[in-house]
Amino acid sequence: MGGFGRQAQKRANTIGTGDPVKALSDAGFRSGSAYIAGFASIGLSLAAWAISLRTNSDRAQADRWGIFIGHWAPTFFALGIALKQEEQEHAR
Repeated sequence: MGGFGRQAQKRANTIGTGDPVKALSDAGFRSGSAYIAGFASIGLSLAAWAISLRTNSDRAQADRWGIFIGHWAPTFFALGIALKQEEQEHAR
């Protein structure tokens, strides 16, 4: 490995494992929080859709707001599963 490769490896070792889920877990984020955020984003999606529908005459715009926020839920649920696995690994 050349000098550049060694420097990159040294930086990677100083920064950590490079595992964002482990970094979130180490920072105190727990799977339950991610699940709650997922359910909250579903409610927020419905609320954003309803509010946008009332304040804006363009139904398509209201639908886009609801769909945009609705995409957050699967991300939070997937993050919750990953954090749960990290918690189980840590418990061993």
